[in-house]
Amino acid sequence: MAHSVEFFPPKNAAGEARLREAIAALLPLGPEYASVTFGAGGSTRERTFATVEMILRDYPLEAVPHLSCIGSTPEGIREILERYRQQGVKRIVALRGDLPAGMDNPGSFQHASELVAFIRAFGGFEIFVAGYPEVHPQAPSALLGIEHLVAKVQAGANAIITQYFFNPDAYAQLRDDLERRDVAVPIIPGIMPIVNYEQIARFSAQCGAEIPRYVRLRMEAYGDDLAAQMEYGIELLSRQCETILAQGAPDLHFYTLNQAEPTASIWRNLHL
Repeated sequence: MAHSVEFFPPKNAAGEARLREAIAALLPLGPEYASVTFGAGGSTRERTFATVEMILRDYPLEAVPHLSCIGSTPEGIREILERYRQQGVKRIVALRGDLPAGMDNPGSFQHASELVAFIRAFGGFEIFVAGYPEVHPQAPSALLGIEHLVAKVQAGANAIITQYFFNPDAYAQLRDDLERRDVAVPIIPGIMPIVNYEQIARFSAQCGAEIPRYVRLRMEAYGDDLAAQMEYGIELLSRQCETILAQGAPDLHFYTLNQAEPTASIWRNLHL
């Protein structure tokens, strides 16, 4: 069983220093790879390139870049893929992405399945796609959301990394829904350690991840005590990971927010 981490591209030298600290702290745990995010409409494109290059150059760690297709052309995507191929990138997380504010035209790619098919035709990459255990916030219905995910796998995806969730039953439901549609690729649960509850609540409202009432009330009771929030979050996520691993989850993918300690603590609790 292998586990992985996700980082976002730093904005400045101080952010890069924090990212390097996180990588150095997580490397001894033996993550299989580190994914690197790509902003809406490619807004962090150059920083993503730089972060991928830095990881590949300076650390014994595979970098797996995100690539979103909103606002892109086939020529532009091909240029990015050629650049990654030259860098030695082996895997890519293929995403549709969200329309940035003020952008009306999604470009040549309407759906992530079209990007997956393009990358598959280009060749040379293993492809991850995103799955939403609690339904994509823009999906017309839960069933259509599943069908869109099936379409991404049929287009050539090798594995699914899920959006984070706090209800293990949602992961089990997604797994069962896909099994009934003969989808056999690995479904890797995304794990979001809670470091700052206000921040996570804001993220969750945007991406459709439901925070259970008992968790919300406990976190709100801690007020501004971030240490207590993190301690409870580590306990909560450690239990959740134990549950989904017992249910047969193949791996875990940690959304680190460029911080090592919460992920490392959960990792240690699970004896990974």
